Amino acid sequence: MSNSLSSRIPVTLLTGFLGSGKTTILNHLVQQPELATALVIINEFGAVALDHRLVAHSTDHVVMEMSSGCLCCTIRGDLIDTLRDIHWRFSREGLRQYDRVLIETTGLADPAPIIHTLMTQPEVATRYRLDGVVTALDLATGWETLDRQTEAVRQAAMADVLLLTKGDLIAPERRSELEQRLKAINPAAPRYDVRDGVVAPDLLLDLGFYAVEGKTPNVRRWLREEAYADERPVKGDTHASDHYHGQGADHAHHHGHGPHHEHDVNRHDDQIRAFCFSLNEPIPEVVLAAWLEMLLRFVGSDILRVKGILHIEGHDRPFVIQGVQHIFHPPISLPAWPDEDRRSRVVFITRGVERQAIEETFDAFRQAVPQAWEVET
Repeated sequence: MSNSLSSRIPVTLLTGFLGSGKTTILNHLVQQPELATALVIINEFGAVALDHRLVAHSTDHVVMEMSSGCLCCTIRGDLIDTLRDIHWRFSREGLRQYDRVLIETTGLADPAPIIHTLMTQPEVATRYRLDGVVTALDLATGWETLDRQTEAVRQAAMADVLLLTKGDLIAPERRSELEQRLKAINPAAPRYDVRDGVVAPDLLLDLGFYAVEGKTPNVRRWLREEAYADERPVKGDTHASDHYHGQGADHAHHHGHGPHHEHDVNRHDDQIRAFCFSLNEPIPEVVLAAWLEMLLRFVGSDILRVKGILHIEGHDRPFVIQGVQHIFHPPISLPAWPDEDRRSRVVFITRGVERQAIEETFDAFRQAVPQAWEVET
């Protein structure tokens, strides 16, 4: 098997807190032709099992179940073994019988260990690649869930797509406030209404930056830089935006009425920061390597997710990076820039790491090699 990026099997994580409707969504998805050759891995610990009658009446779905415990706790064992074994177990005459994997996690699962495994475990990373994190959120209980459960906040912060369920059970003004809060936690994740589990598969698949069927990689869709609005110039040629405190949850919260509108100073997502860091000039490789190493060493545990497209000095093609906490995937060269924009742009979602810290540390490393940069006037 080729180990090229385009040949690796895309993996979608379907997550969401208890009662968010993940299993109902999955029951719908497995009946759709787009997932006719998908393999579904289900962690049933503390969750309602997939309706196997639906699977039996669908096309050729193959379902693996992991019931030994919470997926985030057993990730180093069960999931690695499962992903390794299914490659030969579900093959016929040497040909794999599935073209993507969908993992439904428990409501208590942190997505980070799963993403770590896909990025770093040799037996897994050479065959699979993360395509996207899809998070379901129950609108009726979403505010309280985000207040009380750190896992729910992390699931929302790390999502590529948010699926909003039970929208008929929430008042319009309350929903508006909750959506503002979600936008503050994760500005770039599209939010889609889901009723009775029905959602179009094409909204959830092929969310990564990899080329699909010979197409140009959709870096714009993956990065969604435009979601981090109101960028302002800062030191040098750096630009960034911190979407959280400007138009985020607190702003919406203080404009309501009644007890449920009072700001909770202990709310877990008060520490979530989301911003886009951009640079006009190419980045020297030595600066990039030193900067990323420093971030991993000192604040890695608080970097929930990083996505970026980079203009590295001496290279005509762009590079993309992505990271989760202490793990950064090595930069990957793309065949071409997606458009005429040649800026480096890196999106950060962090826990308590401020934009200013990211900017100042980069500037410190940049100034160590001033010859690589034009003198600013």
